[in-house]
Amino acid sequence: MTTLLVASTGGHLAELHDLAPRLDVGDDRAWVTFDVPQSRSLLDGEEVIHVPYATSRDLVGAFRDFVVATKLLSRRKVSRIISTGASVAGSFFVPAAARQIACHYIESATRTEHPSVTGRMVARIPGTHLYTQYEAWADRRWRYGGSVFDAYVAEDAPRSTKVGRVVVTLGTHHKYTFPRLLKHLVRTLPPSTEVLWQVGATSIPDMPANARDHVPFTELQEAMDDADVVITHAGVGSALTALRAGKRAIYVPRRKRYDEHVDDHQVAMARELDSRGLVLAREADEITLADLEEAAGWRVSANPLIPQFRLG
Repeated sequence: MTTLLVASTGGHLAELHDLAPRLDVGDDRAWVTFDVPQSRSLLDGEEVIHVPYATSRDLVGAFRDFVVATKLLSRRKVSRIISTGASVAGSFFVPAAARQIACHYIESATRTEHPSVTGRMVARIPGTHLYTQYEAWADRRWRYGGSVFDAYVAEDAPRSTKVGRVVVTLGTHHKYTFPRLLKHLVRTLPPSTEVLWQVGATSIPDMPANARDHVPFTELQEAMDDADVVITHAGVGSALTALRAGKRAIYVPRRKRYDEHVDDHQVAMARELDSRGLVLAREADEITLADLEEAAGWRVSANPLIPQFRLG
């Protein structure tokens, strides 16, 4: 019977995609997510079931997904559901639990200290198996299974004499923007630098001429492959894209006090990945040309000793 891999697009889908080879799910699997460029590129060649888009804390969107989930589970034999969130997890877990289908929820790597709102909600669904990616807050209910970032290691590499190509990605969330970082980079990056700007909904008076609100996932991945340096907001999806490209990104957290995100989980994420040596964490107004040279002097590769993610 089929395993359903369920996730919202963005960081949730990026995490589940990276974790999938470590979950031993086999070939009889189908992905459930939203129909956006990221999912079409990332899941090319896979069976994908598209569901209505639901943003964070979107009750209407979550209900629409619940209706789709109920119909899907009534006509298809499913053995288990694995999800990294967000609300789409609950939309599928509720009807799955009623059918006694095993549900596994892996909390996002962004949650370094405690479960997310979604995590706390699905924990109330009877029979749900719960996993954290941090041993520090594992307990009787939340089991430590490993981290998506265990798959990568960073090592010092011959330093570039010149930083000529840079990728800047501020994420594509339509609600939260990052003008502090964009303003600083426009002032800091030399005019001779070739920059791919993915700015999402962020807008400033002195916008770069070639700024784009969205860059297709495949194009963004290829640009990171070719770049000397990647500068990104501290999102999980952006981090994983840079790591797959072998880059130790300059990783800049959005902060709640500037209305750049709903909370300060990106601050904790930046601290965690910097401690692993996988990113160079910096504040939005602190990035220097020396930081670009520092980031360019490292490469990231696959961990040859990558462990399985242990599902109960």
